[in-house]
Amino acid sequence: MKKWKYLTMTAALGSALLLGACGSETDEDATNANDATETAESGDAQLTGTVAGDGSSTVSPITEALVEEYAGVQPDVQVSVGVSGTGGGLEKFIAGETDFSNASRPIKDEEKAELEKAGIDYTEFQVAFDGLTVVVNPENDWATELTVDQLKKLWVEDGTTKKWSDIDPSWPDEEIVYYSPGTDSGTYDYFDEVILEGADLENAATLSEDDNVLVQGVASDKNAIGFFGYAYYLENQDKLTAVTVDGVAPTNETIESGEYTPLSRPLFVYAKNSALKENEAFYDFMKYTLENAGEMAEAVGYVKLPDEKYEEGLKTLEGLK
Repeated sequence: MKKWKYLTMTAALGSALLLGACGSETDEDATNANDATETAESGDAQLTGTVAGDGSSTVSPITEALVEEYAGVQPDVQVSVGVSGTGGGLEKFIAGETDFSNASRPIKDEEKAELEKAGIDYTEFQVAFDGLTVVVNPENDWATELTVDQLKKLWVEDGTTKKWSDIDPSWPDEEIVYYSPGTDSGTYDYFDEVILEGADLENAATLSEDDNVLVQGVASDKNAIGFFGYAYYLENQDKLTAVTVDGVAPTNETIESGEYTPLSRPLFVYAKNSALKENEAFYDFMKYTLENAGEMAEAVGYVKLPDEKYEEGLKTLEGLK
């Protein structure tokens, strides 16, 4: 994730050594060298300004990595990104509090209507693929291969206190412990759509918008099961077991190909069109995002889009300036 920063530093050092060999050691020359290095790093003039975003905890690792690297290119641009979940982030976007909103599901019709009512025009950009990952405790050696039907039986509220043996009689006669993203999460919404099919989630589930709470919960209880984004599984795979779904494990290859169905999904950023036109810093940050999202996605554990998708996004962005 830091490799181009290293290359830039190496190039800058080489330039400085060359200037020294030519006898250019005056303060003015040093200043010019620094300016040249800054221009080479960014490709544009140095900017100032602020950019505000919020939204999905699933998309957050990609955005946080981008913000960190962007600070080295445009240090006077302050980019702040909250993590209120997809739904919570879009509420702030609709209220006009943010320039962009991260989402782990497509925007809903009712959210589109609220944005139209608020007079906010926006553009959807895809930034990566994710595979929503179902996980169990490493001591669980019975429920590591599940079908979509079993997932539905596990997670749909039916008014009973479920035990593992209720799903399969050969499994332990132990009560199942559930951990789920909160209702403001796009991950929750996606799971509801493709697994629950609109039915109520198990009432006994512990809900949290913080994926780390879910990780810790499953990792500390032999009878626990949970789900969240693929990157959080990879980051914690030493203390969790990923469940195969209909015989397919979540991997970069199965997520990108769509074989890991129905839990493969795209990740989005929704950008306010007026802010892209009026805030040069925001436009520049979005351009940087689309230029580097693929590399950042893979660096933090997600799956990059085909290169042509990022190129399409950049063309769309250019047309909004």
